[in-house]
Amino acid sequence: MSEKVESSGPLPAVPYIKLPEGADPYLEGQKCSSCGAMYLGQRMACGKCFSRDKFEAVKLSDHGTLHVFSIVHRSFPGVEVPFVSAIVDLEGGGTVKGNLVGVDPTPDSVELGMPVEVFFDDAGRKDSDGNSYVSYFFRPAA
Repeated sequence: MSEKVESSGPLPAVPYIKLPEGADPYLEGQKCSSCGAMYLGQRMACGKCFSRDKFEAVKLSDHGTLHVFSIVHRSFPGVEVPFVSAIVDLEGGGTVKGNLVGVDPTPDSVELGMPVEVFFDDAGRKDSDGNSYVSYFFRPAA
């Protein structure tokens, strides 16, 4: 008989979401020590200078600029549509894909170059033990 594992809180939906105890969540990137290029998630080689295994973990900014977006009208079952899928260039480096919320999913409501901020919220899913997940989203900057 299996026992339910008690979680001390929500779990990160992806490994590059960091949930430090007593501090705000953040996205962790990888910075190439050779050229300074920034990436989200683990890397073995730099796509800019091809350096290998020379990365350091860095806290990414929670502010950025909307680079490109797409309004999604068809998705997997259980995913509400339409929604805005966005690619954001973060201040200080790093490019991140995620969902833009807090705007109507219409072309007139979303503007390329608009300032956005990263925020963290419940991902709307639970694992088999009932633990919830935290994910990141974008919203227009205040």
